[in-house]
Amino acid sequence: MDDVARTPDRITLTGVRVRAHHGVFDFEREQGQEFVIDVSVAVDLAAAASGDDLGRTVHYGELAEAVADAVRRDPVDLIETVAERVADVALAYPAVEEVEVTVHKPEAPISVPFDDVAVTIVRSRA
Repeated sequence: MDDVARTPDRITLTGVRVRAHHGVFDFEREQGQEFVIDVSVAVDLAAAASGDDLGRTVHYGELAEAVADAVRRDPVDLIETVAERVADVALAYPAVEEVEVTVHKPEAPISVPFDDVAVTIVRSRA
């Protein structure tokens, strides 16, 4: 079984909602708006599962709090920057090998009807 290739295990948080003040326009910075974050981290879960050991995985509750804190702080112009910030937070966990982050901005100031606008980035350890 050791020579069988495995795809990475994943822990996924979907729809983390955070009110923040990012955006290019002054009214976005002043009024704020909701951002929705999806984070999926690649983690080898075999050791955690075999030993039922939280210390050998990523505590998803703590990850969710860290993601929310990262989104709330220091307003920036671009959701691309917010996505990078979230990726950096996730990669700070030693068990995380790769992270995929999607930042949704459902209240973006777009003049035509739309459901959502989002950016997605994928980052991994060097």
